[in-house]
Amino acid sequence: MTTTLPPAPDTSITLPAAGQTRPAAPVHVRPVVRFRSSRPDLLLCFGLLAAILLVQGWNITHFPTLSDDEGTYLAQAWAVQQGDGLAHYTYWYDHPPLGWIQIAALTWLPSLIAPETMAVASMRFAMLLVSAACAVLLYVLARRLFLPRWAAALAMLLFGLSPLSVVLQREIFLDNIAVMWMLLAFCLAASPSRHLWHHFAAGLAAATSVLTKETMLVVLPALLVTMWRHSHCDTRKYAVTGAITACALIGLGYPLYALLNNELFPGPGHVSLIDGITYQMGRAGSGSIFDASSGSHGVFQSWLYYDRVLPLGGLAGAALLLLTLRWSVTARALAGPALVVAILALVAMRPSGYLPAMYVIQALPFLAIVLAGGAASVAHAILRREGTPFGRVLKRRTGSMVPPVVRHGVAGLLAVAAAAYVVPHWYTGNRDALTVDANAPYRAAASWMQNEVTDPASTRVLVDDALWLDLVHDGYKPGTGAIWFYKADLDPAVTKTMPRGWRDLDYVVSSPTVRRDAVDLPNVKAALEHSKPVAVFGDGEDRIEIRRIAGGDR
Repeated sequence: MTTTLPPAPDTSITLPAAGQTRPAAPVHVRPVVRFRSSRPDLLLCFGLLAAILLVQGWNITHFPTLSDDEGTYLAQAWAVQQGDGLAHYTYWYDHPPLGWIQIAALTWLPSLIAPETMAVASMRFAMLLVSAACAVLLYVLARRLFLPRWAAALAMLLFGLSPLSVVLQREIFLDNIAVMWMLLAFCLAASPSRHLWHHFAAGLAAATSVLTKETMLVVLPALLVTMWRHSHCDTRKYAVTGAITACALIGLGYPLYALLNNELFPGPGHVSLIDGITYQMGRAGSGSIFDASSGSHGVFQSWLYYDRVLPLGGLAGAALLLLTLRWSVTARALAGPALVVAILALVAMRPSGYLPAMYVIQALPFLAIVLAGGAASVAHAILRREGTPFGRVLKRRTGSMVPPVVRHGVAGLLAVAAAAYVVPHWYTGNRDALTVDANAPYRAAASWMQNEVTDPASTRVLVDDALWLDLVHDGYKPGTGAIWFYKADLDPAVTKTMPRGWRDLDYVVSSPTVRRDAVDLPNVKAALEHSKPVAVFGDGEDRIEIRRIAGGDR
């Protein structure tokens, strides 16, 4: 009996013939995530969204305290709705008007939910729609930037449940709406389809973001980085050119509007876009955040008072990603968001600039995604097949790998330790937002002005914009009866109706904002000095005083 052996394997090396090339080694391509067709992603995203909206919506009309900026944007939106122009007073190009035009389009929601509440407080319900859109867009962006599902969920939770986000995203700030459009631009720039119209639409969304809040202009280089990395090499130049063209054409509509109204350049008897830009660029700086006595340092500390995890952890995550761009696939995918954080941080740290409290809103979603990306990089380093650097050293010396159970145990311990630190701090930070009623004095003051003044149509009141629209709804004449206190000194259209200055006024509603800024406003300062309180609501620095002006006509 003979045995037939199988043929020996061919171990010879066959060289390619002349003119041929060796076939390339297979390249691992990350799977494209299609959010709409991924049932696990949809369930996870919208489950987390429900929790975020519950936390952000709870007690939304009571905390935080109403701000003059919120009232200003809503009053300007009211003027647009009424057909009275782009502002409730003379529009002087302080910001592009697209932001409060969008707010005007959202005012239907509060009237359905809480028609009896104060105008500014009830309008906060509309901001929940903006928060929801931002949270979903952030999840989509994280998945398009190849973060694993758990990391995308982590980014969404960091963004939606951070006490800093819960407080600031409730407020009617242009920054919140601008961030929504910029997140949409990033999602389109990272589109897995790589259609040219997606990149063109990204340029349109970016222009809308900048026209909503002009400070988003500094984020555009990071958007181009994301588009460059995620566009197809064959059509990259068309994609980037189309996006830049779309953004520029829409953005030029703002100066074109000013030019057509003969308000582009300074001149006698009218406002101008150049004057508005000059004012914004020339505002007195608030100092360096590293100077403990500066206003910028105080603003920075107020952010850290609510949450240290997202700002500091996000900065650390951005630094980690930018430093590991050469070696980490995750870092290269998240280069755009990491660059956003770096740019915004550098702008905030300039020693002579002005740092407003709402500035951090622009960074919140990008801080969340780079922090989640940093966590994903660390998890990958621990759980990957070859293990940690320590594991590779151990293998070289002992010939054995770190067992998978040990690697998973280390990852689990790190996750538990992070949760043990974050959850108690966030519980403390969110407790006030969910329980404190900071707006009771404002509601009481609005009720007093509604019920105790017998003839509102002929009464003139200095008030901050947080209450202005409530008084207008109660019958006070907009602009000349209910007077935004700044305009009593700064707007010629108002001052000409006050030939005797403060003596032509009847009341001043003295809020913390009015008392703080009256130092530089002669009519307001005199009205406070020549008035006596007839009703006081609240106590301490947050009190609201209704003061009757002595020497007024009525």
